[in-house]
Amino acid sequence: MKETKSRIVVDPKVMVGKPVIKGTRLTVQHVLGLLAQGMTMEEIVQEYSNLTKEDIFACLTFARDALEDTTFAPLPA
Repeated sequence: MKETKSRIVVDPKVMVGKPVIKGTRLTVQHVLGLLAQGMTMEEIVQEYSNLTKEDIFACLTFARDALEDTTFAPLPA
């Protein structure tokens, strides 16, 4: 958790306050989208040379923690 907090930051002056990888303008959402599209960590690190696998793991941890206290309820059809 501490590692995530040091890698993921929220600043209203950067990307309208979306969570980003520290020192970049890459949002957690963007990185998760790349993974969802099938890119591997190696491909992402290759594409964005300033990222590390640890940054990507921090994005995944951030997303997991954000969902931890979320309640989902089915909507009636």
